[in-house]
Amino acid sequence: MLCAVDRGSRERNYEYADMEHKMTKIAIFVSGNGTNCENIINYFADSKKIQVALVLSNRSDAYALVRAKNHNVATEILSKADFNDADKLIPLLDRYAIDFIVLAGFLLMIPPFLIDAYPRRIINIHPSLLPKYGGKGMYGMHVHEAVKKAGETETGMTVHYVSNICDGGEIIAQHRIDITPDDTPEDIAHKEQSLEQKYFPQIIEQLLSR
Repeated sequence: MLCAVDRGSRERNYEYADMEHKMTKIAIFVSGNGTNCENIINYFADSKKIQVALVLSNRSDAYALVRAKNHNVATEILSKADFNDADKLIPLLDRYAIDFIVLAGFLLMIPPFLIDAYPRRIINIHPSLLPKYGGKGMYGMHVHEAVKKAGETETGMTVHYVSNICDGGEIIAQHRIDITPDDTPEDIAHKEQSLEQKYFPQIIEQLLSR
């Protein structure tokens, strides 16, 4: 679950066309295991247009950092306080010449100054078919347990822009998969995560190629 509050005044006037003649550099924000993070790194490893330049976490014990280092991708750790400090976060991203931010299991709220600095250049993946099962407290297994409890016949993943509304930014893409009454929350999680592994990097590539 990713949330943000009202925007501040700082803004970068990026256009996708500006990226056509240079390598687009991505930062991936993570808080946990990093399976999506590693999948994205692998997907763009040989790309001439898109590079994962940084993996940033709010947790020093996030295994995603190990995965990134194993692929020779730069890593940074910021405390919650530093992440919410524009004078620390923005210069760090500038140091790596970051053009675009991907949230992949990042559990901190996104500060308004960052949305202003990267308008429509921060995306998040959510493990449900938004607007269902989004908002406060809806992340990880909490989502899959809610899907099971509701007796849904399908689940899926949503990729959306991060906005000032919790899990409420404009939807970029959704993919669905059937579930059965016999599926446990763990089964549902496995099915949904298979969609993430298949489609998330493709969605990023398509978005940056527009």
